[in-house]
Amino acid sequence: LDLVSRHPEQFHPWEPERPEVRALASLVEQCRTLVADKVRYTNRLTAALKQYYPQVLEWFEDKDTRVFCAFVEKWPNLAKVQRARRDTLRTFFRAHSVRRPELIEQRIEAIKAAVPLTIEPAVIEPQQLLVLSLIHRLALTLGYLVTYDRQIETRFKALDDAPLFDALPGAGQQLAPRLLVAFGEDRKRYESAESLCRYAGIAPVTERSGNKQWVHWRYSCPRFLRQTFVEWANESIRFSFWARAFYQVQRERGKTHQMAVRALAFKWVRILYRCWQERRPYDETKYLMALKAKGSPLVAELAK
Repeated sequence: LDLVSRHPEQFHPWEPERPEVRALASLVEQCRTLVADKVRYTNRLTAALKQYYPQVLEWFEDKDTRVFCAFVEKWPNLAKVQRARRDTLRTFFRAHSVRRPELIEQRIEAIKAAVPLTIEPAVIEPQQLLVLSLIHRLALTLGYLVTYDRQIETRFKALDDAPLFDALPGAGQQLAPRLLVAFGEDRKRYESAESLCRYAGIAPVTERSGNKQWVHWRYSCPRFLRQTFVEWANESIRFSFWARAFYQVQRERGKTHQMAVRALAFKWVRILYRCWQERRPYDETKYLMALKAKGSPLVAELAK
């Protein structure tokens, strides 16, 4: 109350984003929740299959695929799949877009040569029921994720700021729309890059008491927003020269992986904020030239 009554100049009227941006914000957050569900179902499936049918985990490198779901649903235990004819298995794999003949034959030979982990019905039947229930949920989630990706891409491409975030290294199809939503379209919403970092939880908090001082990350913040910046910073290490050098310097200073990525996210937000304000896509070459002109220590790291 004291803040509102004595310092009203610190408050700015809230202006909601356009319906197109608000819809995209809901879609990207829901999609991220579905991805978390997919990971949870996959982990539970792996644990259940290891109890009675571990061979199928070796036959399929990726568990979050339609072909894996269809295979386990059709043959939920080793005894059933070993009774299947070779031609039936070949037809199944071809119908599910497995085009490499050597891979198909390799899987068939592994199926026929497999030795059951157990033949105890008390183990197989309960685990098989659990696996089938999880497979159905995983397959349904994978189907909806495809629909979400299409919706997100269509809405993202229709926005004026899409090229700005598409140009970011490591953003890609998944993170570019999330970054656009994180910034929004209202250029007056954040007074500075620092205010955005504080709001998003990227900027650390320094606390003091007497002669003691300690730094920790922010606990009260939009976690999905913070997660967006951190995930993108982590991806950028593989696609940006200076980001990889910055990360290596942080690790050499004794920082953990998460601490180094959060520090990189803090630096990225400041760069992207300026690009966003000026409506100018990020250019890696120009930024590297600017680092060289300023004599940044990252230049020496890049030369290694």
